[in-house]
Amino acid sequence: MNTPVIEVNELSKRYQLGSIGHQSLRDSLESYWRKIFNKAPITNYEDNTGGRWEAEGPRAKSTLPKSIWALNKVSFSLQAGETLGIIGRNGAGKSTLLKVLSRITEPTNGSARVQGRVASLLEVGTGFHPELTGRENIFLNGAILGMKRSEIKKKFDEIVHFSEVEAFIDTPVKRYSSGMTVRLAFAVAAHLDSDILIVDEVLAVGDSTYQKKCVDKMKQTVREGRTVLFVSHQLATLSNLCTRSILLDHGNLIQDGPTQDVISNYLSNEALSGGQRTWDASDAPGTKTARLRSVQVLSNGQTTDQAKIDTPIDIELGFDCLQNGAKLSCCVRLFDKLGNIAFTTMNLASVSASQDPMIGQAYAKGHYTARCTIPANFLNDDYYAVHALLVQDVTQILASEEDAVSFTVIDTGAMRQEYGGAWPGVIRPKFSWTIERHN
Repeated sequence: MNTPVIEVNELSKRYQLGSIGHQSLRDSLESYWRKIFNKAPITNYEDNTGGRWEAEGPRAKSTLPKSIWALNKVSFSLQAGETLGIIGRNGAGKSTLLKVLSRITEPTNGSARVQGRVASLLEVGTGFHPELTGRENIFLNGAILGMKRSEIKKKFDEIVHFSEVEAFIDTPVKRYSSGMTVRLAFAVAAHLDSDILIVDEVLAVGDSTYQKKCVDKMKQTVREGRTVLFVSHQLATLSNLCTRSILLDHGNLIQDGPTQDVISNYLSNEALSGGQRTWDASDAPGTKTARLRSVQVLSNGQTTDQAKIDTPIDIELGFDCLQNGAKLSCCVRLFDKLGNIAFTTMNLASVSASQDPMIGQAYAKGHYTARCTIPANFLNDDYYAVHALLVQDVTQILASEEDAVSFTVIDTGAMRQEYGGAWPGVIRPKFSWTIERHN
């Protein structure tokens, strides 16, 4: 059986909240001497040009207050040439895991063993010195990976061409935009001869064309037999790139398996508070005529703040009518992440042709639920905020709750395969097309 190039065993990492920069001199000296006399395992580096690296953490004291486990007994292994996707919400422990594997931070407990050269792209400008030029940083990064100058020179033109910053290659990196920096950083990480490529969400900084270019390069990297660890919230990209994924939640490894199975599990179990909001009768927004009691987002009948792009999305408003005969309308305004209105929709009264349907329907006293269904394959994959309103006689707003709930539409690859970038626009409808030939 082949030896794994990455082997993670019971890996845990704890951060103590509010303690950065406040360690006493005595504690610092004690920690230093413990390491010197090997009273606790520490990070070991051997053969920086491609050898074995191990990190082991000492047992943590359980009495330290105000701490959080970013990773909790995570175990998995990865063979050479495998591509592993890492899925989870913000704060799940994804970036912490990559930092341990990239030798940036030490674990608290457990071990992580990595065999071979590692190239990491964890955030904009990782490994770059701002005062050095792009040219100098390429050679610096190559040297850190243990490459000879002749090897770097051989790849130099290819790296610069891929990054699309030829005109600025002799300009200090501190003068680059974030997009230019991430393009050059990815080009260096992807083209230099590392055995393992670790990429975090930073590709989202680039434009859609460059994102597609990066995904194509990573696919080529996989075909060349290199190992890739990839974190992304763009599940369609992750699905097309990775055959295997792991799911993290609050530092715990929830699932390890085929990417599509992990994505399905991730989405089906995301019944989260971001997709629901309720009010008590005493503090519900509204007037003596009517009050808004709840707003929630549903997918497949379950409250959620993440919905698949190919599944209908329901926005449900609960309200109390407090006066008999009140003519009420429920209204939903949907905003994108930039604050632009995607659309406004309103329930219309069923009245005769001579009456204005927007006047509203007359309700008897009681509690009601109004549901608006957004069809599948309509919204683009993005973040949305719901502005919920209760309106009387069209003009009088009884209740208005901006950002009442929010949700994200996720494309798991249902409407695209090779394209990994963002589609422009708020909506992305799947219309029927016909093509006729004339000759």
